[in-house]
Amino acid sequence: MAMPAELESAFDDAVRQTRKALSVGLTAISGEEARPQLEALAAELLLERERAVQRGTVDREWIQKTVRWMVDWVPDSDLTLIAALGRIARAGPAAMP
Repeated sequence: MAMPAELESAFDDAVRQTRKALSVGLTAISGEEARPQLEALAAELLLERERAVQRGTVDREWIQKTVRWMVDWVPDSDLTLIAALGRIARAGPAAMP
């Protein structure tokens, strides 16, 4: 089981990165504003953070689904959000649903 502080820290960093991208007005790979995706990501991160801390593990299916979704819209020039998800994945053992 992962240390709750490690999971919390990894999720908090991902939320910070998401909010930073919102504040600078990140543009999606399609050229459109990424605000809707970023807002959805922030909400999902907060929800999954609570679940992961309670379980003490990261849901592998959630990570995979979220990374695939992000790769569809995060521009190649800004991979900090995907890297933040990688930190979450490394923060603790992944639980299979």
